[in-house]
Amino acid sequence: MVLRTAPVPAASPADAAPSAPAVRSYARSRALQRRAHELIPGGAHTYAKGDDQFPEDAPAFMARGLGCHAWDVDGNEFVEYGIGLRSVTLGHAYEPVIRAAAAAMPMGANFTRPHAIEVEAAEAVLSLVGQDMIKFSKHGSDAVTAAVKLSRAFTGRDVVAVCSDHPFFAVDDWFIGTTAMNAGIPLATQQLVVKFKYNDLPGLQALFDQYPDRIACVVMEAENGEAPAPGYLQAVHDACKRNGALWVLDEIITGFRWHTGGAQAYHGVKPDLCSFGKAMANGFSVSALCGRRDVMEQGGLRSDRKRVFALSTTHGGETHALAACIATVEAYKTQDVVGRIWRAGQRLADGINRIVASLKIGEHFYLINKPCALIYVTKDAAGERSQAFRTLFLQEMVDRGFVCPNLIVSAAHTDADIDRTVEAVGESLEVYKKALENGVEPYLRGRPVKPVARAYN
Repeated sequence: MVLRTAPVPAASPADAAPSAPAVRSYARSRALQRRAHELIPGGAHTYAKGDDQFPEDAPAFMARGLGCHAWDVDGNEFVEYGIGLRSVTLGHAYEPVIRAAAAAMPMGANFTRPHAIEVEAAEAVLSLVGQDMIKFSKHGSDAVTAAVKLSRAFTGRDVVAVCSDHPFFAVDDWFIGTTAMNAGIPLATQQLVVKFKYNDLPGLQALFDQYPDRIACVVMEAENGEAPAPGYLQAVHDACKRNGALWVLDEIITGFRWHTGGAQAYHGVKPDLCSFGKAMANGFSVSALCGRRDVMEQGGLRSDRKRVFALSTTHGGETHALAACIATVEAYKTQDVVGRIWRAGQRLADGINRIVASLKIGEHFYLINKPCALIYVTKDAAGERSQAFRTLFLQEMVDRGFVCPNLIVSAAHTDADIDRTVEAVGESLEVYKKALENGVEPYLRGRPVKPVARAYN
């Protein structure tokens, strides 16, 4: 199954994708970079898209996309992975979604009272995820933070337990205070969040024992790089219930990728509250908080509890974004989107694993996570995780026409795209192996990339 996007240009992207190093000009990208840093802190509105996350010799600004292919402002073509920071599951410019959004725009984008499409979108999403109620917003942080606020109000407790092995939950103070970028976050706020390790049930119970009757909720992803031990997720749910806390499952990444009902459906569990985003509208800005009726209603008008200002955004009911959401949900319902993603990811993993084995570098470069969301790990000759070697791999893949901060596929990645990627990975890892033998510095053009969450530049 190959999802249909907008009409294909004269040269098919799959045929045109470069698979060998090519000399590219980034003149317009460089000019925009200089201007952007004068206007925008960090030069981008999303940290993960910042210049420090990519090699210096790489595209800096994109102009258009089609399927899994994208063209930068200098006209260079690339195959993208993790496109739209994992939000574009159907491919760039997926025609039914674009058509739905375009049809909604002439009718008005926002009104003083709710638009009928808000009910339609709520019914569409809830029919997939199997929760009682939903509240739309624009990005995942809003949804997760609303879940924390509702949990605190519902339980009358103030401490939040978060999984330390899952890297990001929200831009808000309660979570950012736990990271290295905690400047500006009051210490009192930081002290209200405690951490536990994934797959460590005794460690979670130890927190409940250390903070008796104080933990409002446990916030985590179903999995991120490490699979849950048998029965672990249900045991977390049971531990929360036993200790009077709510279980909040962050499905911003896993939702509509592990399963059309989210990772909760894939693993057969049901959280009290859950957040969705990214893949909800194929790149349009839609997120949602879903959950139990009795908890969600405390942020509404029908609860006899003290009211909670849970989630209220001017643009949460934006009509064309919700139209895009409905069209995306329809694709999930009528096409084997998730199956296509898993099969493409498995084809990619199999090809890369064969190359890694043949080069005998499996201790230094390897894949983790499910086929639907592959992440690669880069280690140096000493076996330590290495940003320099990550940069080298990114650099070599960019040279061959691939932008891959991860190897997360969309349903628009065809077998031809995957096979070309495997070929490029093979060539790039040959360079990687030489760097393991000779040192990475002679092979790098420019400075290494850096982690997003760091205290200083």
